[in-house]
Amino acid sequence: MKATEARLKAALDRPPADIRLYLLFGPDEAGALALADRLPRALGADAERVDLDGSTLRSDPARLADEAASLSLFGTSRHVRVTGVGEESLAAVTALLAAERAGNPVVMIAPGLKATSKVAKLALDSPAAWALACYVPGGDQLEAIAAEIAREQGLRLGPGVARRLVHAGSGDRAVLTREIEKLALYLDAAIDRPAECGLDAVDAVGADLGDAETGDVIDALVSAEPARLGEALRRLDEAGVSPVPWLRALARRLTALAEMKGEIVNGDDVGSVMKRHRVFFKEEAATSAALRRWSPQALSRALSLVREAERDVMGGSASAGDVVAAQAMMDMAVKLRR
Repeated sequence: MKATEARLKAALDRPPADIRLYLLFGPDEAGALALADRLPRALGADAERVDLDGSTLRSDPARLADEAASLSLFGTSRHVRVTGVGEESLAAVTALLAAERAGNPVVMIAPGLKATSKVAKLALDSPAAWALACYVPGGDQLEAIAAEIAREQGLRLGPGVARRLVHAGSGDRAVLTREIEKLALYLDAAIDRPAECGLDAVDAVGADLGDAETGDVIDALVSAEPARLGEALRRLDEAGVSPVPWLRALARRLTALAEMKGEIVNGDDVGSVMKRHRVFFKEEAATSAALRRWSPQALSRALSLVREAERDVMGGSASAGDVVAAQAMMDMAVKLRR
């Protein structure tokens, strides 16, 4: 069934027994992950979570239905989260929805799927599933989202705070949530004891992620300069900045390079390709060097590593995820340098 965001939030906060699958598809992966995090909060701190991915379901389509029907080893609530979902998961989703029973809810995050995909159509047509298309929100929408997340944490945002948080998190809902949770903890706020949050609290708890700092990380990696990358990562770590914004910005840069490299491989010259992609004139030299340095295979592998690093950050503890992301990027820069 097709869901609105409001109805989906209500269902994830109080999971109905007749819904087996929540499919969150579309390009806003951060928003989908933020929605998915509502389910474990609803099930309780001792709830068991089973993590799967699309490649696992491709090799073992029956695994999803089996996990959805299995009892927790400790007698607690249980749910299944699947990331990296694509059309390879069609057989697994079909089996889940056709199974005789499935007591554990499943949340699937599918940033690469469209409403016309077979998996999305199956979920949209099933009375046992809810599907929501997740699109990246604009600036005004993000400020409203920041205010809503804050209310759920017992915070009333003062003038300019929502805009500041949106800018600091580069528009990423998961980063917004993390920063607002830190502010709520700092101000000892909760639903039953609301607190005002002004810019002074933001200054005390968080740090803005400036374009220069993000650019240093991306430029150092694309240029294969491990020493420079290490210094840039150290500065961000000392500032307590989440890696999610720069990982997303890096993914955008690598995607653009991959598109240009593909056109060059097909016979276009570098100058024409950069002009067609409107590369800023001050970045032409660096972009040309990157297009010579990176092969199509290396760009594809790098994009996979960046997305994997982001999933590790979103799925684990903040400190562990940050370390994993930084180490993965350093390894990539060292290999590229060689």
